[in-house]
Amino acid sequence: MKTISLKIDDAIFQDTENIIKAKKKARNRYINEALDFYNKSQKREMLREELRRSSLLVREDNLEVLKEFEALENDLSI
Repeated sequence: MKTISLKIDDAIFQDTENIIKAKKKARNRYINEALDFYNKSQKREMLREELRRSSLLVREDNLEVLKEFEALENDLSI
């Protein structure tokens, strides 16, 4: 386990203290869980963005393939 030092805004610190007191949870555990939750959220967002970019890259190719299939279908109907 790593030890870190960080500065927290006073309001965020006070909210955290109130919650951990009410939940009877160790500050360290609470902050670890919060960071884990935020990291998972950020990873999902990064994946979403990567998928969006990939989708845009292949969109034009997909349209070309679709046009080729339509042309073949039209040729076969004649």
